[in-house]
Amino acid sequence: MAARYALLPLRIFLGVTFVYAGIDKLTDSAFLADSGAGSIGQLMSQVRDTSAVPWLVDQALNAPSTFGYVIAFGELAVGLGTLFGLLTRLAALGGALISLSLWLTVSWQTEPYYYGNDLAYLMAWLPLVLAGAPYLSLDTVWSKHRRRQNSQLFT
Repeated sequence: MAARYALLPLRIFLGVTFVYAGIDKLTDSAFLADSGAGSIGQLMSQVRDTSAVPWLVDQALNAPSTFGYVIAFGELAVGLGTLFGLLTRLAALGGALISLSLWLTVSWQTEPYYYGNDLAYLMAWLPLVLAGAPYLSLDTVWSKHRRRQNSQLFT
């Protein structure tokens, strides 16, 4: 029985963390600015030359504020999807991609590598990408409902 719920603590942790991260960014006017102290623009400018993917940072620097909003709303959507178990594998894939992009840009220069948290978040998302949320999730409710509908069609 405990194995059924083994991923639930991970789901709750990642969901709450990403919802918080998204809200934190959306409520921080300095972060969402194109330039200035604490802005996404300043952060991207600082990591551009040490990033593993400078071309991605260059894309962000074309419209830093827009990129900041995309990241913030992405984190919020990923977090809510994970918490409610709605399209969990897709939400987890989104979380993994956000974590991967942060690892390759913001955290890339961190030495030793295990001091950066984005790689750990990337690895934490992978079990949810593979397994989804088989219990206590809207995915499960939806799946059961569809199975009932399909069984009624064939009886």
